[in-house]
This record gives sequence, C-alpha cells and structure tokens, in this order.
Amino acid sequence: MHPPYEAVIGLEIHAQLLTATKIFCGCPTAFGAPPNTQVCPVCLGFPGALPVLNRTAVDYAVRTALALGCDVQERSVFARKNYFYPDLPKGYQISQYEAPLAIGGGIEIRVGRNTKFVRLTRIHMEEDAGKSLHEGFPDSDRRTYLDFNRAGVPLIEIVSEPDMRSAEEAAAFFEKLRQVVVWLGVNDGNMEEGSLRCDANVSIRRAGETALGTKAEVKNLNSFRYLQKALEYEIGRQIDVLEHGGRVVQETRLFDSAQGRTFSMRSKEEAHDYRYFPEPDLPPLVVDERRRETVRGSLPELPEARLTRFIEQYALPEYDATLLTQSRGLADYFEATARAAENPKAASNWIMGEILRTMKEREVAIEQVPLTPASLAALIRVVDRGTISSTVAKEVFAKMYDSGRSAEEIVRAEGLAQVGDEDALAGLVHAAIAANPDAVEQFRRGRNNAFGFLVGSVMKASKGKANPKVVNELLKRELGAQ
Repeated sequence: MHPPYEAVIGLEIHAQLLTATKIFCGCPTAFGAPPNTQVCPVCLGFPGALPVLNRTAVDYAVRTALALGCDVQERSVFARKNYFYPDLPKGYQISQYEAPLAIGGGIEIRVGRNTKFVRLTRIHMEEDAGKSLHEGFPDSDRRTYLDFNRAGVPLIEIVSEPDMRSAEEAAAFFEKLRQVVVWLGVNDGNMEEGSLRCDANVSIRRAGETALGTKAEVKNLNSFRYLQKALEYEIGRQIDVLEHGGRVVQETRLFDSAQGRTFSMRSKEEAHDYRYFPEPDLPPLVVDERRRETVRGSLPELPEARLTRFIEQYALPEYDATLLTQSRGLADYFEATARAAENPKAASNWIMGEILRTMKEREVAIEQVPLTPASLAALIRVVDRGTISSTVAKEVFAKMYDSGRSAEEIVRAEGLAQVGDEDALAGLVHAAIAANPDAVEQFRRGRNNAFGFLVGSVMKASKGKANPKVVNELLKRELGAQ
C-alpha cells in the first residue's frame, strides 16, 4: 500500500466486564447513573478501605482468555500502577503487570479473501479509572468536572502482538474481537459508552527490515471506522516525516474524527515507564485447573465453529452463514426458526431480509424482536404449503410483527389465501393479454422479459393472491394457443 514501507501495528483493547458490581467493591456498574452516585470508600480510595476481588469478574476474564486460545496462568498477581491523573482517585490503578492472568492465544481475521492469524501477547485484569468531563457545563471553559462512577469498573486489557500490517487488518481484528466478547456475554460491545475502547501502537519500517521503527500510540479509538482512518492517516504521516528527512518521535496521539487526522497529545520520548509495586491488600489470584475446566465447560459454541456448522448442517452459502453468525442472538434465532420451519434456506432468507430490515428501521436488537422463531417458522410453512404467495407473505409478516397475531389467523381473517383455481384466474389472464398487446408481440419475438411483465400484470390485478405457478401455466397455454 505504501511501498517501500510497511506498517507494524499492535492493539491494546480495554473491555469492561458485564458484572453487576465493581471489581473490588459492591458498587453497581450500571451506565448513565447521576455523577458520583455509584461510589464508596473502596473505589474512591479512602484510607483504610480494603479491596475484595469480584469472583464473577475473574470468571468472565478466564472465559474470554480460554475462548481466545490463551494459556490461563494458575497464579497471577495484582500490582499498583502509579501515575497521576485527576480521575484516578487513589493515585494508582490496581492492574496486573509481571504476572498477568493469561498469555498467548490469538484471533484469525479475514481481509478480503485473505486470512491471517494475529497473536495475542497477554490478557490482564484491572480496574477502570473515573471520567473527566470537559464540556457540558456553564464554566467548562475554565473547569473540568470529575465523575467517579466508572472508577473500579472491572476491565480486561487484551494486548496483541504487532502482527498487523495495515489499517484494514487492525479494524478487522478489533471487529472480530468485539464479536467474540459480546458473543461470550462478558461485554456489551457499546463503544459509544466506552465499554470497549482501543489504543493502537503503530510504526513504519522499510519493507524487508526486521527491526521495529519508533512507534506512536493513538489512544481512545471507539469505532472500527475511526481506528482504520486514524491508522491510515498516521501511517501516511510517519512516511511523510521520513521522506522529508525527519525523525518519528515516540509520543501519544489523539484522533480528530472531524478533520480525519491525528495530533500530538504528549511526548513519550523522555517518559519513564509506569512505576509498578505489588498490591499489598490483594493475595495472588489462583485459578486452578478445576476452575479453568469448569469455565471451559460453560463456553458456548464460538462464532467460527458455528459458521462452519451452519454451512455443513444446513447447506447454507458462506455469505448467509457469515451474516447469521454476526451475533449469538441472531444465530440462535435462525437455528430455532430453521428447525421449526424445516426449511433452513427459507429461514435464512427471511431473517437476512425482513427481520434485519425491520431491526434496522426500528433500531432494535434481535432480542427485542417481538416475532418469535416459532411464529416466523409458521409463516414459512404457510408459504411452503402454497396457501399464500411470497408477496402476500411480506404483508402478513408486517401485520404479525405489529399485532402479535399468527400467520394463519391473519390469512384467514383477511382473506389473503392464494388463489390457485384456474377458472378464477382465467379472466385475469385474458384481461392482461388484451390490455398489453405490445408485451404479447414482444414475447412472440422471443423477448422473455415480456412474459414476466404479463405475469406481473396478473399478480397485480389479483393483489398478489394469484398462485404464480398457475398464472405461468395459464399464460403459456393462452399465448401458445393464439
């Protein structure tokens, strides 16, 4: 993309764990509460307040590590990461450093037709900091406000190896990782609310070199698109610096989405590493083999495995299977519908078509769709029996979605059953032929699309109730006889 240079990219992704309470205290983690209402002496760092580790947070972290193929360490250690920032109430962050929870593992990504395995360095647990509010107040031009509700929310930091060579690969990695943590139920994937955040380390070097260049860290990227655009800009910027005889400096940068560019936040050229000290108030975290296997046994079928099974078991095209395994809820909905309808391809078509379209229009998740898989399957069976046409079925679907009534009830009450009686349809066929002499003439000259036009005319006249197969047979018979 940028010969003779190549990019070297590694990501650090912070995922908030979906626990009801914080990592070291009983304060709730719900998003959107009034500022500083979900706090206590522990998460505010009051003297004498002692942390107690959240067991569910550990299970969620182990769950993620096992799903990503990591080696979960039997013994990991918490440390105090010391740095000063106003939204860090204790003056340090409880994290893990020398002995993290898990090491190794990785994710296979796909960019175009190419696949690539991106290795992970580590996954460690830590607590989140508070939030600095720089706008939204009458005196925001002079003051910064602090909300500590987020302080102490449990996080896992997932650190990749610098295996990615393009902004597109980095975006694919972030997207795939989000799919996995949401699929596992350990994170809600809401990047706008900050529950999934990404920092990117990027450097460039001449193609063929093995030594790493000087990296810049681009922080707090909260969408796949912004990550890709930020990295594309940053790669181009670093190349431009070198091409003009300059030197890339190690620094932290932020991305301005409005301008599509990164800008310097602070230099790391002379910065010392964070000071880590063992956390005296927490014993080492021990995750023995029995606990690891218990968590492993609770893992759901993962996206890649389910995609492969959908192709093999239900004879779905890869495109369908990929779309249907975007989320665990969508995959569950499809599978329940396919089994009840005994027609997997029809279930796939309805879900990829009407279900996803309606979800987008009404801005709802699959879990909020009022139409159950059993109800959709009943509609598919009504179509498969020939009771209604596929055109009328879409009308029935909309009424089912809004009313909660069954397909058969709507068809019966509104007289929507398909008309297949030849005598009842003959008049409509004759009328279509008489009203469209040009189409009839074009058909006789070998233009097959004219026949489709005539079929459409009959279907329109019948308000979609005519059986298309019978209409085709009648039209062919009439046109052949003339």
